[in-house]
Amino acid sequence: MQPVLNYLEKNKQRFLQDLCDYVKFPSISAQPKHKKDLEKCAKWVAAHCKKIGLDATLVPTAGNPVVVAKTPRTKGSKKPHFMVYGHYDVQPPEPLELWKTPPFEPRIEGRSLFARGASDNKGQNLAHLCAVEAYLKTGTELPCDLTFVIEGEEEVGSKHLGEFLKTHRAELKCDNVVVSDTGMPGKKYPALTYALRGIVAVEVIVEGPTRDLHSGIFGGTVENPAMALCQLLARLRDKNGKIAIPGFYDDVAPLSAYERKQFKRIPMSEREYQKFLGVPKLFGEKGYTAFEQRAARPTIEINGLTSGYQGDGSKTIVPAWARAKLTFRIVPNQDPLKIRSAVIKHLKKLCPDTVRLTAKTGHGGEPYLVSPKSDVAQAGLRALKRAFNAEPILMREGGSIPIVTSFKRILGADTLLLGLALPDDNAHSPNEKFDMDCFEGGMKMGAYLWQELAGGKR
Repeated sequence: MQPVLNYLEKNKQRFLQDLCDYVKFPSISAQPKHKKDLEKCAKWVAAHCKKIGLDATLVPTAGNPVVVAKTPRTKGSKKPHFMVYGHYDVQPPEPLELWKTPPFEPRIEGRSLFARGASDNKGQNLAHLCAVEAYLKTGTELPCDLTFVIEGEEEVGSKHLGEFLKTHRAELKCDNVVVSDTGMPGKKYPALTYALRGIVAVEVIVEGPTRDLHSGIFGGTVENPAMALCQLLARLRDKNGKIAIPGFYDDVAPLSAYERKQFKRIPMSEREYQKFLGVPKLFGEKGYTAFEQRAARPTIEINGLTSGYQGDGSKTIVPAWARAKLTFRIVPNQDPLKIRSAVIKHLKKLCPDTVRLTAKTGHGGEPYLVSPKSDVAQAGLRALKRAFNAEPILMREGGSIPIVTSFKRILGADTLLLGLALPDDNAHSPNEKFDMDCFEGGMKMGAYLWQELAGGKR
């Protein structure tokens, strides 16, 4: 094992340069104009995998290609098999004026690398590739077989990855999946994420008159769709932060005393959290801490709200329509289809008969939970402790990674979430960064992980 660690230490500057090369690609999956950039980035990943000794192929899909890279293995190998998942696509960088330097021109400042995709997810998946490179280049035998699957559509819902998994189910069958696409609360607090919230998206459209009306001539005789929508939305949540939809909480599993104790280990006070967010006061469901609210309780959010005139000055109208985009974060045991049905049913019930309501369903994803006391979770915790020389934290994450439920459903494999991003890495925001201590610690974690995981499978 020592030659592996020595290799990682000796080559860390080159690894940083590799990451700089990786983040230069504007691989923005949400914007069709970057289709060629996504293809170029995928080819770079495949070429890099081949260079470090992996058997890599570029697999086309109906969307962007998937990179599949395998460690050398003998036919009929009896070693445990693990899959490492990551993505090479990134979020749009806008608003560009808020970046201190161009988003695809990597900038190193102190111990941070600034660039779009540095943390989410290029730096995190590259850390695993660096760890495997150290094994292969030093001739150190891996105790397991590994397959890397690095896709290009995670930021737009991984809409073609499910079909890819089904088509390649036999070759991808594995004991567990490892994903580093979550976070850790601090450099001295490595973390294993054992639960993720799911998501349900709904767009609500309220229509009134067939056209915008003069508010002086017609106002007072027709319902204003914008007013009706605002009043309707206000009734979806009560003053204590609880969602006021019948049956919404029926399947929510309560937090155990063990889990609530883990939340208390997060190294940030609620006052610090408030300051970090820049809000005058925190708000959330009563009876829970801010960290429980953001990671382990269901939520409703209005993501977008629009109606009427939005230009300079005023335009005195009764708008013809109003629209709101909503998302609900759901927790383990909640079914997205059941929740979506309850939401739409309640919206229609609340809608006054003076307007017409249409509810459009958007994307959805199931919540995810793996027991923090399972063998695979405990192996991950040991690898984190060895790599970061600190006692790891068990975390729930408020975000969603819908593909992990597909790994369970299609491949029958639980996922180990070992994130390397810090809270201030600005994922999805301007001036995204990745901390080099987390990058280097992630490489070591990747090196230790295969010993820990394979040991439990023998």
